[in-house]
Amino acid sequence: MAAGASLIAQLQAIVGREHVLAAPADLVSYSYDAAPGNVMPSCVVLPRTAEEVSRILVLANDLNVPVIPRGSGTNLSGGTIPVEGALILATSRFDRILEINEGNLSATAEPGVLLGDFHAAVEARRLFYPPDPASARIASLGGTVAEGAGGLRCVKYGTTKDYILGLEVVLPTGEVIQTGGVTVKNRSGYDLTHLMVGSEGTLGVVTRITCRLVPLPAAHQTCMAAYDSIQRAAETVSAIIRRRIVPAALEMMDHHSILAVEAFRPSGLPRDAEAVLLIEVDGAPAEVESDFKLVLEACREGGATSVRVAQDEAEREVLWGARRAHYPALSRAAPTVLVEDMTVPRESLPEMVARVREAARRRGLELGLAAHAGDGNIHPDILTDQRDPELMARSHALLEDFIRAAIDLKGTLTGEHGVGSLKAPYLPWLYGEAGVGALRAIKRALDPNNILNPGKVLV
Repeated sequence: MAAGASLIAQLQAIVGREHVLAAPADLVSYSYDAAPGNVMPSCVVLPRTAEEVSRILVLANDLNVPVIPRGSGTNLSGGTIPVEGALILATSRFDRILEINEGNLSATAEPGVLLGDFHAAVEARRLFYPPDPASARIASLGGTVAEGAGGLRCVKYGTTKDYILGLEVVLPTGEVIQTGGVTVKNRSGYDLTHLMVGSEGTLGVVTRITCRLVPLPAAHQTCMAAYDSIQRAAETVSAIIRRRIVPAALEMMDHHSILAVEAFRPSGLPRDAEAVLLIEVDGAPAEVESDFKLVLEACREGGATSVRVAQDEAEREVLWGARRAHYPALSRAAPTVLVEDMTVPRESLPEMVARVREAARRRGLELGLAAHAGDGNIHPDILTDQRDPELMARSHALLEDFIRAAIDLKGTLTGEHGVGSLKAPYLPWLYGEAGVGALRAIKRALDPNNILNPGKVLV
């Protein structure tokens, strides 16, 4: 639905004529994200300051126009797909790294900065921002905050929420607030910072982010272990953790994913393996050497048919590039990929793997399975085709099977991709009506007109 001339004119008065997009050709790329489905927005507005964001939200409330905040659009749960009549508020012009404070181990940046660029900037100072989703090169920093993103290094370092010290946020009704600060300790009132992290653009628009940094690890060792059974691979994960080793990354890929990646980006993955583990240990050199020996021992005792140790940085990058290629490789193997994201306790990972594979067999659907295995976060991605209603119905039934299995194993329906629109109907399965009612009360208090990203998280 195209925006009316009056709305366009009022938005242009706020941000300038060149920063409002309304031509159909300009709107198409904002009509979808990385999840199935698309809806054309009425227009796209690209503000540059918190004040401009505030004025846009005040106008949207006056006119009752839904607003969808958007970073790079890499969301995998439909979190940035518009609703009918909505305008997109794109943060791409908020693109500055404002400060890297080596003495305070912190950095402040705007939400449109690409995460990969942020990583490079802090690592040039021998500092480290651990959150590392597979889309890091193209995801925006603000998008990862909105999602509470995770990634490959969560097993040791945690997720985005563990690294956000403070935020500047424009509330749905237009007020600009500061949350948190630049200190490690802050117990001043309710924790609004972490209310906003992972709120998926439903409670406010983040316009400035202060992050906690850590020293860049001095050394690392990386290996790939191949298995003739995915269950043995999953059991090895628990064996490594039982040895009191917490790797920087502990990833798993199944046979289908291996073949898809090798067809997409040949990386030397063993095509005959049923599964591989990709493992990295980092830290002080002596500690890395000791822990890595225990990791190799656990892999071999766990039934690995081969173990390949990266001999240099180039080989290490090839291995991690293969893992990051999982989703784009599957996207070439099927017209539609439902990228799933559940987390279970680590010791329940072998059981969860068995359940999702059996559910897929029963539904007659193919999976490409990868996992941030070290933290129990599994991605049983469904290969399907959104042009086929019957196939999509079976695919969504399979998604429900996965969610039930995760909850039954004391897990959660999403670990890092967010609820979005795709999983919003299932939130009561996890929290019950009273729990969801508490979430609704927060949403109503901050967004009484429900204009900010409606239909996401809560339905």
